[in-house]
Amino acid sequence: MSEIKTLEIPKWGLSMEEGTIAQWLIKEGDSFNKGDEICEIETTKIVNVLEAPFAGTLRKILAKDGDTLPVGGLIAVCAESEISDAEIEMFIASLGGSAAKAPEAPSEQSKSETFAPVAEKAEQPQTVAASAPAPAKVAKGDYAVPESLQGYQTSDVLFTTPHALKLAEKHNVNLAKVTGSGREGRISVQDIQKAVQTAGGQWPDVKQQTQAKVVKSTADDSRVAATPVARRLAKQWGINLNDCRVSGTRGRVCKEDVEAVYYRNNPTSVNEQSAQCAVAQPQSTVTTVVMNGMRKAIASRLQAAKRNAPHFRLVVDLNVEALQKLRKQINETVPQVKLSINDMLIKAAAAALIKVPEVNVQFDEATQSILQFSQADISVAVAIPNGLITPIVKAANQKSLAQISDDMRDLATRAKTGKLQPDEFQGGSFSISNLGMLGIKQFDAIINPPQGAIMAFGASESRAVVENGNVMVREIVTATLSCDHRVIDGAVGAKFLASFKQFVENPALILV
Repeated sequence: MSEIKTLEIPKWGLSMEEGTIAQWLIKEGDSFNKGDEICEIETTKIVNVLEAPFAGTLRKILAKDGDTLPVGGLIAVCAESEISDAEIEMFIASLGGSAAKAPEAPSEQSKSETFAPVAEKAEQPQTVAASAPAPAKVAKGDYAVPESLQGYQTSDVLFTTPHALKLAEKHNVNLAKVTGSGREGRISVQDIQKAVQTAGGQWPDVKQQTQAKVVKSTADDSRVAATPVARRLAKQWGINLNDCRVSGTRGRVCKEDVEAVYYRNNPTSVNEQSAQCAVAQPQSTVTTVVMNGMRKAIASRLQAAKRNAPHFRLVVDLNVEALQKLRKQINETVPQVKLSINDMLIKAAAAALIKVPEVNVQFDEATQSILQFSQADISVAVAIPNGLITPIVKAANQKSLAQISDDMRDLATRAKTGKLQPDEFQGGSFSISNLGMLGIKQFDAIINPPQGAIMAFGASESRAVVENGNVMVREIVTATLSCDHRVIDGAVGAKFLASFKQFVENPALILV
């Protein structure tokens, strides 16, 4: 059973709900390869070809020409020759529903409800018996409909496929005298053909019709609404716009409509164009990169954080001119110290965490409790070849700027060489991530669980700001605070940012 596969009505477009089998291009018992054309399916917008999604042998057709099924409806069963017919039938029976049942005539109730107008013209559907040919009252091309099948009215409510309905209306066929062979007695084009031929009329083979040469229109197309591009292409290719479908906006023939007619009339051009594209387009190669243990751990932790922690974000612009001035002064005055702006932001964040301890927290999901810390252990994101790691500057609130600078230099070096101890990157009460050195203006960071917040810094840049009604140029850094709303409320986050901004813009406060 596992080797039996099915073919279904595909979904071509968001609005497609059902499809009608216009024509099978292969028959039961035929083998096919992946990509081969199996059948033509009509939707409300297009008639498209279903290409085989796999290689196999068509063993049983469940949907005949003219049958309409919803998207996903089974139309055929495929299996290799070693699978017996009995197994195929058992498989179809196991599917249940309409896929496993032979077409049934409509119930008496459905006849009275759905086919009431037809019932007035004929008490019950009947197959037209073979008789002497009646004189053809309607004859057009290869069609000749006997009088016994004439009298169709467009106002009748009929259970038929769209193709059959159009043909019956065009050639005056009385569908009340045609028995449908589809599911629930639905009438198809083939049923009309069979009824007309049985009654002695003429109706060409449907498959031959679809393959017949298209007659080109000679009518004046100057008044046909078309886009300028479509009209230019039609003139270049000698296509009459009356032969084109209309799918463009405002009821106009568009470029694609003209191309469809061109490729229909010149099928070899499609193959040549495909071959040219195959030569012109360089083949892309795909390299599979296996995730290492660290990358998997990062993915797992951050996915859990994004899924479990309800993030909200607060943004503030920081004037860092005073901070940069103090940094420059210290670096010039004390040669052995080389402070970075990141070192000073760590110190300011530590001071703000002590002032607003509600942000200096972790969330214990197991006990559903909040852990609040007396020291600011700040995790700092460091990019390494295998991923990302967050070494911790412990008790940053108690350390001088020089100590923080030394600690960060040592931690970053050992992080990149893989020599950190577990307690040096596991834990922490707050995180900082800085992408300013890469030219990023602003970004959102994902919380590092079980911490309650993380702050992201962008690049320091000159911006125009308004001070006391005057436009001034200041050196600004944008900081974005991401908080876990389970443990930190918006007002608490805003209070922390206000305190942090005060320490950054008045850096003397972090020295005392």
